[in-house]
Amino acid sequence: MRYVIIGAGAVGCAIGGTLHAAGHEVVLVARGAHGAVLRERGLTLITPRERRLLPVPAVGGPDEVDLRGDDVLVLTVKTQDAVAALEAWRDRPVAGGATAGARLPLLCAQNGVAGEPMALRRFRNVYGVCVLLPSTFLTPGEVTAAGTPYTGLLAIGRYPHGTDSTAEQVSIDLRDAGFLAPVMTDVMRWKYAKLRQNLANAIDAVCGERSDDLRLRAVTEASIALAAAGIDSASDAEFDDLRANRVTPSPDLGRGGSSTWQSIVRGTGSTEVDYLNGEIVRLGRLHGVPTPVNEVLLDAARESARLGRAPGEVTAEDLLALLE
Repeated sequence: MRYVIIGAGAVGCAIGGTLHAAGHEVVLVARGAHGAVLRERGLTLITPRERRLLPVPAVGGPDEVDLRGDDVLVLTVKTQDAVAALEAWRDRPVAGGATAGARLPLLCAQNGVAGEPMALRRFRNVYGVCVLLPSTFLTPGEVTAAGTPYTGLLAIGRYPHGTDSTAEQVSIDLRDAGFLAPVMTDVMRWKYAKLRQNLANAIDAVCGERSDDLRLRAVTEASIALAAAGIDSASDAEFDDLRANRVTPSPDLGRGGSSTWQSIVRGTGSTEVDYLNGEIVRLGRLHGVPTPVNEVLLDAARESARLGRAPGEVTAEDLLALLE
């Protein structure tokens, strides 16, 4: 298998670079200054064990890749950019006939639960990946993957449910590269559990610090909304048991903040909160469940991205005052 990493930022480079270092074929897809550095110098991947400059092949888009029948597409763009990426790749020809959308497996290695249904409209074979991967991308061409003893947790399964030989082979390759990569027949149940954890990303991005009060209130709203929608998700205890201290950020490698915090700090102008806190707001509106905390966090994170506000310019106390 050759892995084509679509949107090689923190998560994409951590996955692609680690697979490459383990001897697997990888192509990184990235644009802008980051993509330019990857093409000219390679990927600098920093882990608890070493700092390596990896000559991973990198391209700027689908027109620079001749797709093969053994390719696996790994979608690691933020969900707000998923539709554009999926449209760009779905009709690309594959050697031997057919298009990427009809023939190639596509893995959604993203936070949230919206990427898979977006992908299924355009790709026949879609897989969910529940991602727990402490990684940071702030400098073009350089990514830190701080997880230890495993680099990360990447649970994989077919979407909407089930498994197959492709999922099994991807799992083998990921485990060979140092990931905890169980195959799940119910992968979305685990992605909904991860969604609850990611609701705190907005707090981190806006306030630059934790607020257990806001986090617990946001998660409580989410649990009520998910129950009202009839959506089953793994419990926090199940998720902790799955991880079981096998994916822990190394204290020797300073990690900035969440993926949303990194988007704010890099000044991208957008974040994935519409598909994190926004997913809970959507479910609440559909099923008559009030979600005021998630609405406040959603609006605050969107405003920070739009105005270019740094984390910490709005405090947790400011947000709690809005709720009062």
